[in-house]
Amino acid sequence: MPTAPRTLDASLFGADHPRLLLVASTGGHLTQLVRLAARVSAAEDSLWVTFDSPQSRSLLAGKRVLWVDYVAPRDLAGTLRAYRAIARAANPTDFDGALSSGAAVGLAGLSWAARHRIPRVYVESVSRTHGPSLTGRIIRGLRVAKTFTQHEQWATPAWPAIPSVLGDFVRAEGADPAHPDAPLNILVTLGTIRPYRFDTLIDQVVSVLRPEDTVTWQLGESRRTDLAGTTHDLLPAEELLAAARGADVVITHAGVGTVLQLLENGVSPVVVPRRRVRGEHVDDHQLQITSLLGTLDLAHPVEVEQLDRSTLASAARSRTRVAA
Repeated sequence: MPTAPRTLDASLFGADHPRLLLVASTGGHLTQLVRLAARVSAAEDSLWVTFDSPQSRSLLAGKRVLWVDYVAPRDLAGTLRAYRAIARAANPTDFDGALSSGAAVGLAGLSWAARHRIPRVYVESVSRTHGPSLTGRIIRGLRVAKTFTQHEQWATPAWPAIPSVLGDFVRAEGADPAHPDAPLNILVTLGTIRPYRFDTLIDQVVSVLRPEDTVTWQLGESRRTDLAGTTHDLLPAEELLAAARGADVVITHAGVGTVLQLLENGVSPVVVPRRRVRGEHVDDHQLQITSLLGTLDLAHPVEVEQLDRSTLASAARSRTRVAA
């Protein structure tokens, strides 16, 4: 039976403003960790451990940061390298606790904290609506940290629920949907996770474009030279979000980091999940976040083959706001 959410707060670390080791992969994990760190009133001189990217540089500007080499999903060697980097740079006496939202680099940081008997908390990604990730199962199985879920439906005594980071948003009243034939200013953003491409979505977007549309692409790993419009491998976070706010429609993969940043900026995007069977991600967890966003009415979820002109028209200019 689902259990009522408990509060994630500073009491878990025994200090009003705990000095924390804050560890997460870039993308959705880091975006969530920024919000979770605020919930526990993490001290300003806490140490962040993540990968060097335009997103992390933007989110963590002015923070203490230890940049570590990229750790791919299920990358044991990379996880060990990250552990050693933390061990070289961090002093156990500097921390009241350690907090992570995953993925594999979180296991490295929490394992280092466990070795030094520092209080540890792991919060499973909001994208995991049916159960923990592999990282979460390892952390729970080895008792590396206290573990929490953001979903009441699979909460247990071992995985108590906390309020979801998506619960901070609601759909706002927006402009009327655009006419299907109206020209649109479109932003397409595909995330940055390596080494996964998303050409099926690119091809589907191309198939529904009109000559009068204006398109900006952030392609990440899906670099192409055959696309109309303006293409970028990566945009600085501020430029990407400015483009999102100015677009009629934003189309995105179902990456939690991208979706959260769009919601924070008032955008209700078209969200398309990557599929493992097509080699677009390590598993199908993006299906879970896509379904959740539809249930919460925060976005416009569709499968690749369902994306058409009417989808763009209905999503045009729809907006979200922070819940009261």
